[in-house]
Amino acid sequence: MRISVEGVTFSYNSVNTLDGITFCLEKGSILSILGPNGSGKTTLLKILCSLLPPKEGRVLVDGEELVSIPLRARARLLGYVPQRSETFNTTVFEAVLTGRRPHVELSIGRKDIEIVEEVLELVGLSSMKSRPLFSLSGGEFQKVIIARALAQRPKVLLLDEPLTYLDVKNQIEVAQLIRRATRELSLITVMVLHDINLALQYCDLFLLLKEGKIYAMGGREALTEESIGEVFGIKVGIVEIGGRPHVFVKEREAPWTGRP
Repeated sequence: MRISVEGVTFSYNSVNTLDGITFCLEKGSILSILGPNGSGKTTLLKILCSLLPPKEGRVLVDGEELVSIPLRARARLLGYVPQRSETFNTTVFEAVLTGRRPHVELSIGRKDIEIVEEVLELVGLSSMKSRPLFSLSGGEFQKVIIARALAQRPKVLLLDEPLTYLDVKNQIEVAQLIRRATRELSLITVMVLHDINLALQYCDLFLLLKEGKIYAMGGREALTEESIGEVFGIKVGIVEIGGRPHVFVKEREAPWTGRP
C-alpha cells in the first residue's frame, strides 16, 4: 500500500491554503502533520480523505487516483476521525458497528460482529461494549471513535487532532493505541497534531507546514531547532531525555513584578 500526493494545491476564496504539496507514504508508517494555526493542516487531511477536492494536483493510492475510486470502495479504504464527534444515544458496541456500513450489503452478518469484537479487544474496550456512549470519559469516547474507524478495516487511517481534548494519561493511551493499530494492521496513518513532543514519541515521519507549503519533511532529522523555530516563530532547544529528543521553548517571559 502506497499513497502518493503530487503537487496538491487548494484555495479558499482565491487564496492558496495549500501550495504544491508532494510526498509519499508506505504502509506501517505514522505521519504527523505539524504547523501553526492556519497553515493548512486540516485542509490537507480532508484532501487525503477526499472530503475536499484539490484545485491542482492529485492523490494516488497504489497508482490509482483517489477521486476516481467509487465512493463505497473509498469508504472501505479510508478511516477518518474528525476533530469532534457527536455523542449518540447508542452503546459502545453499536457505535463501533456503524463502521461496518461500507461493507454491509443487506444486513449485518456474523463476520461484521466478529470484526467489531476484534476491534474492541484491540482498543481495550471489550468490557465496556454494553455501556452507553454518554457514560464514557473523554478518553474512552475517543477510543470508540477510533475503533469505529478501524471497524471499516481501512488501509489508511486519518485523524484530525485526536489528542487535543484529552488529559495527559488519555493522550498517551490513545497515542499508544494508534501506534499499535498501525503496526498490527499495517496501516498508513496520518494525523494532525499540535504537540511536537507527542509527535516525536509516537510518529515515524513529520511534515512541517508553513503558509500552505512543506517547510520540511522526513524522520526525526526534519525536526530541528531551526525548522521548528522558522515554522512556529519561536526559539526552541532540543535535548535527549530517555533516549528521545524533547523540544522546549528557550524564550522566557520577564519575571512578574506585581506592577501593571
